Amino acid sequence: MSRPAFYASQADDGRPEVAPMSRRRTPWVLVEVDGSAESHHALVWAFREAARREATVVAVSILDGADGDPLSSVTRVSRRTQEVIRDHLEALVLRAIAETGFCGRARTAVLERSVFDALDAAMHGSDLVMVGAGGKRLLRPVVARQPLRRAVARGA
Repeated sequence: MSRPAFYASQADDGRPEVAPMSRRRTPWVLVEVDGSAESHHALVWAFREAARREATVVAVSILDGADGDPLSSVTRVSRRTQEVIRDHLEALVLRAIAETGFCGRARTAVLERSVFDALDAAMHGSDLVMVGAGGKRLLRPVVARQPLRRAVARGA
């Protein structure tokens, strides 16, 4: 059985060399794109920031319910309409990539308004609990601590 390529090189003592793996996961930059000039500027900024951080950009288009009603189901939006929205989003992303020369990772997603609102609330201080077959995870914003005040030595 062949070994993976990263085991192919040997260290001086005969043990295989394995590249150290980072414990920190790669960052993500999430940007809402609605087709406006402001969202285009935000997308261009996101690509530049992702290049600086070596991050993945996720450009998101939001599906609102019928007639802007947030309580209506997205299933009422036809599949064809969702595909048109995704195609438009991908065209906007390609335009921003051409403008910035970004050569990193980029993804597109069409989200329901409720999912985006949950992510947005987490960014503004709300707890976000992710529950799945693999368990539960809690994203809780860190409360900023007061800076330490050093006692000034008096005298001497």
